[in-house]
Amino acid sequence: MSIDFIPLEYYTPIFYYILMLVVLFTFLELLTKGFLNTKYGLLFVFAIVLYMGLRPISGFYFGDTLNYAQIFERYQNSVTITTSKDVSFHYFIMFCSTIMGVHTFFLICAFLYVYPLYLVSKKWFKQYWFYAFLLLVASFSFWAGGVNGIRNSMAGSLFLFGVSRDKRLFQMFWIFIAINFHKSMLLPTMGFILAQFYNKPKYIIVFWLLCIPLSLIGGGFWEVFFANLGFQDDRLSYLTQGNINNDNFAYTGFRWDFLLYSSFAVYAGWYFIVKRGFNDKVYNWLFITYLVANAFWILVIRANFSNRFAYLSWFMMALVIVYPLLKERIIKQQSIKLGWIILIYFAFTFFMNVILK
Repeated sequence: MSIDFIPLEYYTPIFYYILMLVVLFTFLELLTKGFLNTKYGLLFVFAIVLYMGLRPISGFYFGDTLNYAQIFERYQNSVTITTSKDVSFHYFIMFCSTIMGVHTFFLICAFLYVYPLYLVSKKWFKQYWFYAFLLLVASFSFWAGGVNGIRNSMAGSLFLFGVSRDKRLFQMFWIFIAINFHKSMLLPTMGFILAQFYNKPKYIIVFWLLCIPLSLIGGGFWEVFFANLGFQDDRLSYLTQGNINNDNFAYTGFRWDFLLYSSFAVYAGWYFIVKRGFNDKVYNWLFITYLVANAFWILVIRANFSNRFAYLSWFMMALVIVYPLLKERIIKQQSIKLGWIILIYFAFTFFMNVILK
């Protein structure tokens, strides 16, 4: 079963227009009533799961959805696993192919993408979880992650779920699963490990800033350098491929607009940690992880499909921005300012994904 009564060309815009209404309602609520324990937040979570998971199968409108459907069909026809990469995901899809249809499979994928974000928000922010979850959903790459970069997005959610666990053993387990769903999670994992031993965000900010002139001066050097390191992962071939598919974000030089977008989280982290003295172990982990992953993307910003590398930091960007505002009262008129942050953050997403399309 899928939601096939909506014309495909309107399917994605409808998501953004409904999300716009939710954002505007939340914005007005924060301005007039302050922080509230949202009553219908869980309904919003499952509405997203259903709408995203029951989408029709289309490669034109939903990117790699068709490719995943074809992989699913091959496993249904008893094809064995022949790859040693992202093994957990392939066992997952093969298992699903034996007990369910393809539409149910995509529904499960949407659940594994969206529901962990709810659990993370609930764990860290208690009664104010909805504001963090809404900002995650309002992120520029959220919808594309759920309908195109499906494996990567599930891995990102599992990674965040792992980071949110209190016990180190559970952290390691879920991060390990995330890496085996998509090996690109090794990059944020490296940032997370660094944060355990070098918990000095101020100096990592300097490193992030330094990567900007290094990328400008180095040109294509960094793409070739990282591609030749010898890691056994086909994704590194994106660093030196041409723009075969004419993707709008695939190969367009130094993206100052997306660098500006990334810098919002960097400024937020600097403001809260350095300027306001916000000291929270988990927030430092998140911020350092974001900086390391985003710095890598800056170095390879000219690469084909560099959005795939940008996603390795962007999937946690909303949490970097909103975390301190939901943990402590640290600025005046905090609920009003949070409302404006949510509105402006979503405005960028709406502009890029609806207005410019």
